[in-house]
Amino acid sequence: MSKPMVITAAMVGAETTREQTPYLPITAEEIAEDAAKCREAGAAMVHLHVRTAEGKPSQDAELFRAAIRAIRKRTDVLIQTSTGGAVGMDVDERCGALTLTGADRPDMATLTTGTVNFGEEVFWNPRPLVRDIAKRIRAIGLRPELECFDVGMIDEARYLAKEGLVELPAHFDFVLGVPGALQARPEVLDFMIAALPEGCTWTVAGVGRQQLPFVDEAAKRGGNARVGLEDNIYLSKGVLAKGNHELVAEAAKRARANGREPATPEQARQLLRLS
Repeated sequence: MSKPMVITAAMVGAETTREQTPYLPITAEEIAEDAAKCREAGAAMVHLHVRTAEGKPSQDAELFRAAIRAIRKRTDVLIQTSTGGAVGMDVDERCGALTLTGADRPDMATLTTGTVNFGEEVFWNPRPLVRDIAKRIRAIGLRPELECFDVGMIDEARYLAKEGLVELPAHFDFVLGVPGALQARPEVLDFMIAALPEGCTWTVAGVGRQQLPFVDEAAKRGGNARVGLEDNIYLSKGVLAKGNHELVAEAAKRARANGREPATPEQARQLLRLS
């Protein structure tokens, strides 16, 4: 049998606005309600950013705490918190979720391993900052998802492993299609897979109109996929997704069409070596 496919719902992000889509969840209760629907639709994990009541991007620990508690009250979906935050945030601000302990601690956290052009801005991740975040993730006992916008970021992950800051084999997330960064093409995905250290797992997050087609590409190659309003707001051309769960449901449909069943949270925990 084919191994299950881990579907991650990137629910909120830092760029998408309510002006673009009224279905973006902002409050802890809205996020939790959509997360529960995502779990039911086939997601094993949610990738979490948080917002202020006014919708402004934030990495405040208390906002993360509220969202995590609300999610866990409703569902057993795994929770992966962002350490990327929004462009321009300093390292302490970006690491707000990493101060949570005990029952509020997330299941996983992201670690972007290099700097990249991000539209008209720059997502700034120099080596000292990356090492700092890696140490904070390690200190609270989490395994990172190594977020790579370009193939050189995979090589940087190898350096982090040599320094003892991450453990191999690891789990990677290839973010493809951001303007100014590596674009979403099947041959690009193959190149990045080939560059991985032995035994690593991977997810692909296609941005914009490439999001759902790259679920198919991931399924065919034995990988995993990330979908959600952080990266794409449309279910089909010109049709807004009425919540993250609609994108997850379509991803699950595509996974099954390619012979892959969506993973449960417990299966995802094992596949991603989270326990």
